[in-house]
Amino acid sequence: MRLQGKNAIVTGAASGIGRACATLFAENGAAVLAVDRPGTDLAGTAQAHAGIRTLAADIAEAGSPARIVAHAVKELGGLDILMNNAGVSHRAFVEEMTEEDWDRVFAVNVRAQFILCREAIPHLKKCGAGRIVNVASVMAEATDFGLGAYCGSKAGVAGLTRTLALELGKFGITANYIEPGAIQTGMTAKGFSEPHIAEVWAKKSPLKRLGQPIDIARGALFLASEDGGFVTGHGLRVDGGLMLRT
Repeated sequence: MRLQGKNAIVTGAASGIGRACATLFAENGAAVLAVDRPGTDLAGTAQAHAGIRTLAADIAEAGSPARIVAHAVKELGGLDILMNNAGVSHRAFVEEMTEEDWDRVFAVNVRAQFILCREAIPHLKKCGAGRIVNVASVMAEATDFGLGAYCGSKAGVAGLTRTLALELGKFGITANYIEPGAIQTGMTAKGFSEPHIAEVWAKKSPLKRLGQPIDIARGALFLASEDGGFVTGHGLRVDGGLMLRT
C-alpha cells in the first residue's frame, strides 16, 4: 500500500498505460480520478478497482485542466499526485505536415500537460510532498522519419518537467518523466498487430519482448511513492533496454 491515503489524477486512463497506472495506484491505496475523452471506456477503468472515480474530459479543450483539478480536489478531498499520461501521435514528413496536425500534437502532449501542472501546483504545495509524473517517450531523445511533431512534443515534456523539478523542489514536490519504449497500447496496436513488425521491435530489446502497460505503471508507482522521494528532474527509461543500441 505504497500510496495509502494519497489522491491522484491520471489522464488518458481509459486504456493502456493510463488504465494500468490508475489501477496500480488504486491497488496501492490511492484514491484515483481517471480522466479520458468522452466516448472512451472509462467505465472499464472504474470497474478495475473500487478506489477509481472517473471524469470524461478532453484535456486539450479550454477550461478542461482547471475543471479536472477542481473536480479531483472536491471528489477526492485533495491532490497529491498528478500523472499526465494522455498523448497523441501523428506521422508525416515535416515538408508535408499541416500546421493543424502539428498544433494538435503539441496541444495534447505539451500544452495540456503544462496547464494541468499549473492548475495542480497550488494543491500539491498544500500536501507537502506532491508528485508530478509526466509521460514522455524514448523519442524525446531519438527520432524517426515522420515523427517531427511527436518527437518535438516529447522533448518538450522532458524540458518542462526538468524545469518544474527545479522550481518546485523547495516545496517538497518532485517532478519526473517516464520514457516508454515499444509498449503494446492502443496507440501502437495497428503496427504491432502485424506479427513481423512486433517481432522486429521485440528483438530490439535485450529482453526480447514488447513492453506492457503494467511495465510503465510500475515505474510510475515508484516515482509517485515515497520510494522515489529523492528522485526529481529525472527521465526514467522503461524500454527494456531498447535504447542501448540506438
